[in-house]
Amino acid sequence: MNIFIIGATGFVGGALARHLTAEGHTVIGLARAETAAASLTAQGIIPASGDLDERRPAVVEAAHVADAVIYAAQAGPEQESATVQDLTRALAGTDKTLIFLSGSGVLLQRTAGAWSPDVFAEDDQFTPEPLADFRKAAEDTVLAAAQDGLRAMVIRPGLIWGPGDHGHLSMVYQSVAGTGAACYVGQGLNTYSHVHIDDVTRLFTLALEKGRPGGLYHAVAGETPNRWIAERVAADLGVTARSLTLEEAGSVWGEFGALVMAASSRIRAIRAQHDLGWQPQHADMLTMIGEERLRRLAIPGA
Repeated sequence: MNIFIIGATGFVGGALARHLTAEGHTVIGLARAETAAASLTAQGIIPASGDLDERRPAVVEAAHVADAVIYAAQAGPEQESATVQDLTRALAGTDKTLIFLSGSGVLLQRTAGAWSPDVFAEDDQFTPEPLADFRKAAEDTVLAAAQDGLRAMVIRPGLIWGPGDHGHLSMVYQSVAGTGAACYVGQGLNTYSHVHIDDVTRLFTLALEKGRPGGLYHAVAGETPNRWIAERVAADLGVTARSLTLEEAGSVWGEFGALVMAASSRIRAIRAQHDLGWQPQHADMLTMIGEERLRRLAIPGA
């Protein structure tokens, strides 16, 4: 299969590109610059020049040539919305496959570090996080395109962890560099459902093989409250764990980072497991504790 990946130089898109190439597929990756194209070529991935701004028509043209298109980019709201609109219009009636990578951030709850009992399966209703309204709208556009002769699907993982991630563990280690303590917000009982990058790539493979048009699939393998993460990081580094106010968290992680570190986002993967037979193989995010790349983040100025 010829698969075009938008976001092939990113964390998730790059892992998908390498995984699908290893499975024998021909993978084309969007490259905005010559350095990105060279990196893709070195990995056996065919670069396609373009971007999600002025050169978006080139992206749509590359999508026309492929058998399947995966959108895994981390773009701004305007670029993402316009690209999804252009792709779904251009590919309507072709019966090609389009898979859109979203995330459980669309349903996060601002709990200020408190625990939330709410857990959402694929078909459950929820109130979208206002900052993610554009992402929820993109999901809806993709899913609606399944009525227009397009095998369109959405994959909505929780927090994705694994080699090279920039998730909650990384952010807690980073907090040590700035404060001397492993930090969490409020009670630290807020929880993000999480999933390993390898399990995410396997879910994409299953969706390509047997996902249904209009399918929405969650990916989750475990949950770890932020306070537990901070306590384990503190033990690894020989420092204390510390609660932050929301204002303090903003000075440590920035406004958006503080929002994420204070929120809960809990999901269940009912359709992914029942419809596609997906089962995660990595459930314990805390196995990364002590990795040298993470410890380096705790060094001031590193």
